[in-house]
Amino acid sequence: MELGVHYANFSYPGWESGLTEQLVATARAAENGGAELFTVMDHWFQMENLGGPAAPMLEAYTTLAYVAAVTERIRLSALVTGGTYRHPGLLAKTVSTLDRLSGGRALLGIGAGWYEREHLGLGVPFPPTAERFERLEEILQICLQMWGDDDGAYEGKHFRLAETVSVPPPVAQPHPPVMIGGAGERKTLRFVAQYAQWCNIFGETPDAMKHKLAVLRRHCDDVGSDYDAIRKTMIIAADPLLEPDAFVTLMGEYAALGIELVTLMPHGDDPVAWTKQVCADVLPAMQQL
Repeated sequence: MELGVHYANFSYPGWESGLTEQLVATARAAENGGAELFTVMDHWFQMENLGGPAAPMLEAYTTLAYVAAVTERIRLSALVTGGTYRHPGLLAKTVSTLDRLSGGRALLGIGAGWYEREHLGLGVPFPPTAERFERLEEILQICLQMWGDDDGAYEGKHFRLAETVSVPPPVAQPHPPVMIGGAGERKTLRFVAQYAQWCNIFGETPDAMKHKLAVLRRHCDDVGSDYDAIRKTMIIAADPLLEPDAFVTLMGEYAALGIELVTLMPHGDDPVAWTKQVCADVLPAMQQL
């Protein structure tokens, strides 16, 4: 099992003068420590449980591009982009640019979007849930078309593009992997089966995860895709440094189900020290699972 580090909180002590330095040092600690993935949230306002709009929040793709310039190997993604945040043609162009400039390290993490307050706050349309999922499916289709050989028109219910041109193409072939975040059984996991190369499921118990993966397998059978080719990942709020042995034992249960990567958020006041310690003390045991 591999490790992802999710940099969700920018409000560490001293952030007013040291935000950039903490971000960079954490990303480098993750890379140097052997983590595979470094992610940031794609929000304009910080989430309520981390301080809300009064707390600092950087725009995701500007941040990822900056991190790409100060790292060399670690994969980079938003966890996850909201489908309501950007026009899909521009999103595809943004991710392919990140992939090109990072040497093939971009991952498109995407979901339907949910944080209504930031949409209302900044005047961005926030469609009803059913429409957001309709839009998400069209976004997935548009991104894959723009990264493929077809540069012709796209005609959908919500989006119409006259030319799906994206030059230069991404470095990653056939395209940057698509990771869909969420575990909705009717639509989200079907989208994973039909369009994605990765899934990301939040914090389910091992028994619940087993059920979700069984649902994903059924969707793969229905659409004719290869369940085993989809990379199964999860994000969990636990701090492995509290009880490292118990954490590794729990991760073993997930690994037995097929989970290949777990993303963790730094705990405490020093994300750099936390990341270094997790990579040194916990990651080696995870990688043996």
